[in-house]
Amino acid sequence: MRRFGFENSLSIFFGVLFLVTLAGQSFAGQRAFNENQLAHHGSPVSWLDYVLSPQFGGAVLENWQSEFLQFTLFILATVWLVQKGSNESKPLEDAGIESDRRQRVGGYAPPRAPGPAKRARGLVRRLYENSLVLVMASIFVLSWLGQSLNNWRAANDEAGERGESTVGWSQYVLSADFWERSLQNWQSEFLAVGTMAVFTIYLRQRGSAESKPVGSPHDETGASG
Repeated sequence: MRRFGFENSLSIFFGVLFLVTLAGQSFAGQRAFNENQLAHHGSPVSWLDYVLSPQFGGAVLENWQSEFLQFTLFILATVWLVQKGSNESKPLEDAGIESDRRQRVGGYAPPRAPGPAKRARGLVRRLYENSLVLVMASIFVLSWLGQSLNNWRAANDEAGERGESTVGWSQYVLSADFWERSLQNWQSEFLAVGTMAVFTIYLRQRGSAESKPVGSPHDETGASG
């Protein structure tokens, strides 16, 4: 068990943080929601009712979809785009999808390579070669759809309470409210990725795989600490 914990400590650490912060968000969100309800002469809701509400679902999925959009675009961009000196970029000469030999697929696959990597060119290998971005993009699309549906329901609930007319989902998705919510998250993700790519040219963190070795020259690209 100790060995398992060590070998999987990175995923366990962030998994625990995820659960703790998600729970914290639910309790803080319930309190804020109930304060708003009381301020407008509404009825407070239980924690479970809040967690099942479109308000909570929309708030959670707004962040999820922006994160998975960030990773999807970053994975795709780093196939062809490079940044000289950055640890977030592969070496300049490796831009592109790279050769079968470099990627160790087909006849170049080692004995312990995943089964699809050992196959000849075809649909199965093509899907596996792009499986990371396909899964990330799928999660982005699903979470974006979930966010839009939850925010649409929440917007219509608020409109109903004010005696205003409700709108259809397609109309809401084209609204300024929806895109303001989406773009405020997207721009922060793109800023974070862009600054990380530039910061790793000049800054270091000893022992981190996200940093070059401390003594690496600034123009050394794609080195890992």
